[in-house]
Amino acid sequence: MSDRRAWAGLAVLVLPCLLISMDVSVLFFALPFISADLGPTGPEQLWIMDAYGFTLAGGLITMGAVGDRIGRRKLLLIGAAAFSAASVVAAYAPTAELLIAARALLGVAGATLMPSTLSLIRTLFPDDAKRKTAIAVWTGGVTAGAFLGPIVGGLLLEYFWWGSAFLINLPAMALLLLLGPALLPESRNPAPGRFDFPGALLSITAALGVVYGMKKLAVEGFSTGPALALVAGTALAAAFVVRQRRTAHPLLDLELFRDRTFGASIGINVVAMFCFIGSSLFTNQYVQLVLGMRPFEAALWSLAVAPMIGVGIAVASTLAQRLRVAPLVASGLVVLAVGFVVLAQVDVGSSIWLVLVGSGLVGTGVLVTTTLTGDRILTAAPPEHVGSASAISETGVELGGALGMAVLGTVGAAVYHRQMADAVAGLPADAAAAAQDTLGGAVAVAAPCPTPRCSAPPARRSSAA
Repeated sequence: MSDRRAWAGLAVLVLPCLLISMDVSVLFFALPFISADLGPTGPEQLWIMDAYGFTLAGGLITMGAVGDRIGRRKLLLIGAAAFSAASVVAAYAPTAELLIAARALLGVAGATLMPSTLSLIRTLFPDDAKRKTAIAVWTGGVTAGAFLGPIVGGLLLEYFWWGSAFLINLPAMALLLLLGPALLPESRNPAPGRFDFPGALLSITAALGVVYGMKKLAVEGFSTGPALALVAGTALAAAFVVRQRRTAHPLLDLELFRDRTFGASIGINVVAMFCFIGSSLFTNQYVQLVLGMRPFEAALWSLAVAPMIGVGIAVASTLAQRLRVAPLVASGLVVLAVGFVVLAQVDVGSSIWLVLVGSGLVGTGVLVTTTLTGDRILTAAPPEHVGSASAISETGVELGGALGMAVLGTVGAAVYHRQMADAVAGLPADAAAAAQDTLGGAVAVAAPCPTPRCSAPPARRSSAA
């Protein structure tokens, strides 16, 4: 395949990744309009936001194995068609229930796209140096979607109805369906064996249980339902591993983890996303609740860190062609750690630029690291299992993000609760409970209070949390 055709194929592959990551956050601004139009209940609002991420995480391993069997390009095109259809249904959904179902279908379709795009990069770029650059571009596309989601959502809602946030998927998916067959080569496992349906069921339910339980416990605090889901998901994951070891045709080749490069790369990805999502949980609250920015304004400010991240990825990709990858991955983790040191200096009077520098260093460290480990994951896996390997990588990212929210969110909440105990002394019981529970509650209590006794302590203490 010519270089020009390969890079054109990469451009086609980046488009769905951009949109998949945008779809996670594009509804941030649309939810109030959806609530006014469809009148969802409180639980329905939560499922409108969460159904996409849960089904995306649950389907990755299964869809990676399906792509290995039927062809990764074929699965990619099927997923693009399903993603388009679900986007139309979501845009014109007349009820909250149908919107939830459409969001769940979008997640399933997204699960077919992510491992297929990453695994096809290996086919497009057999040359090591070019593949590293291609993975850096792919990673940049995924990252750009996370940054652009709130901004695009805010802009669309200035001029159109909430359904437009879904219809932006259609042009890119149409381009993928038109150009994909010509630019993307087909690849599959030549001897896949029988599909492991019980293993697929275990994989999906285990991932759903673990991710659901972690995210709900992190956001809403302890409750019986999410805790049971987490325990059940963990048990099902153990059962999945046992089955994969015993069955003649496993859905997931656990021998991949015997390769230290593969196992270490997956572990580093989990840790990197743990740090990234966990820190974002706090920085987003700080910018909006302490500095008082509206979400759209905060999203625009977040673009200031994009050049730093872009330069970091470009430098790492260039050096990876000349140096060993391990020291570069370690350097990325050091940059990530320095970012946390900078963020630790933030208090209530800090400039927005201190937050942006810290967040930019964290983002640069994470993306440099995951770009390099992404290449190691692809090259460590045999060609017939590259789809499954890509799916494991993406599942690790989802798991790391969920752990970051659950663990760091819980730790942050505990520290905040303890340090606010003295600050709320003397307030009415209801107001004290609300202010001590969350930073948002403290802001709500402080806002109508005209005296420093009410407003100053919560603001001062929130920076320490």
